Amino acid sequence: MTKAIGIMSGTSLDGIDIILCDIEDSEHPINIKTLITHTYPMPADIKAKILKSIALETNVKDITSLNFELGYMFAQAVNTFIDTNQVNRDDIIFIASHGQTLYHIPKDEKDHIRSTLQLGDGSVIANQTGIDTIYNFRVADMAVGGQGAPLVPYADYILFQSDTKNRALHNLGGISNLTILEKSKSIEEVRAFDTGPANMMIDYAMLVLFNQSYDENGLIASQGDVILDLLETLMSNPYIKQQPPKSTGRELFGDTYTASLLKQYTAYDKKDIIATLTEFTILTIIDAYQNLVNIPLDEIIFSGGGAHNKYIMKRLEEALYPIKVLKIEDLGFDSKSKEALAFVLLGNQTIHRQESNIKRATGASKSVILGQICYANKGGSL
Repeated sequence: MTKAIGIMSGTSLDGIDIILCDIEDSEHPINIKTLITHTYPMPADIKAKILKSIALETNVKDITSLNFELGYMFAQAVNTFIDTNQVNRDDIIFIASHGQTLYHIPKDEKDHIRSTLQLGDGSVIANQTGIDTIYNFRVADMAVGGQGAPLVPYADYILFQSDTKNRALHNLGGISNLTILEKSKSIEEVRAFDTGPANMMIDYAMLVLFNQSYDENGLIASQGDVILDLLETLMSNPYIKQQPPKSTGRELFGDTYTASLLKQYTAYDKKDIIATLTEFTILTIIDAYQNLVNIPLDEIIFSGGGAHNKYIMKRLEEALYPIKVLKIEDLGFDSKSKEALAFVLLGNQTIHRQESNIKRATGASKSVILGQICYANKGGSL
């Protein structure tokens, strides 16, 4: 067993998740153990710069700087994590960093080709921590015709594949995404896609309308009434009916889009707006399982911040019955660190020169080794 660190900063921008793992030093590891996890808050000034850049209200100089600023931020979080937990730095074989997605174009467009940009430079992280760093995981998949997402299904297969149950792994972060694991099938048969927004639109509306970062337990949504006209507008988005493989993000369901809706429906009760955005998340998930998942499921295992929204989970449990609805904690894992754990597994594949994209999930033409390796200054952190 060797030690590795995973870093995840997702579309919700609510924090930097760090995990320390013991992982089997082999190709396709089946043994991985979580040792320590911690979430560091995203500094307000950095979050503001990210949102400004995502909204295209910035310039190339700002983006260039932000790439390094995020690298230093990730490295500082890792160094603090190591020092606080008295971890021997020399025992850590690699850091796997997802990076912060700034923009993602999953398909060719009229004036733009499929491409992606994750910030948080790996060389900065490696040389500020003294640990080899793997980053920029999505690019290789896109270079062979894939959408660069979702990538977590590789880890879902390694951790949760069953010979007796048809399972879905469902993450409710900023975006809602699912992985289908059909019993006794090979990794090549795994399917996965993004269903639409999970917390992204709700969180933005909560901040604007209630000055709160999220709707705790879905309390406000449960007190409002759905605005049918708004819900119809949301559900008419072509993405919802699009067939997989498909992926989405802030480009489609981010703050700019949500802000335009809030402006249109400013005369409505604030609770009704939150109720409607929450209903949109719920219905898009139900629609995906009813119309895009073509096998009978035994259980769905939810993770991410949205899995702690009691209102959403209750509605899903009722609508998806008789499928058993679980949280990932029921299987001994932690919702907050699950995606960071996934990138440790992906990073392990990279250092062993093994492929880890799943063609059926991303639409890639072939399997490829993901990520770029930045070798560290072994003299230690600066």
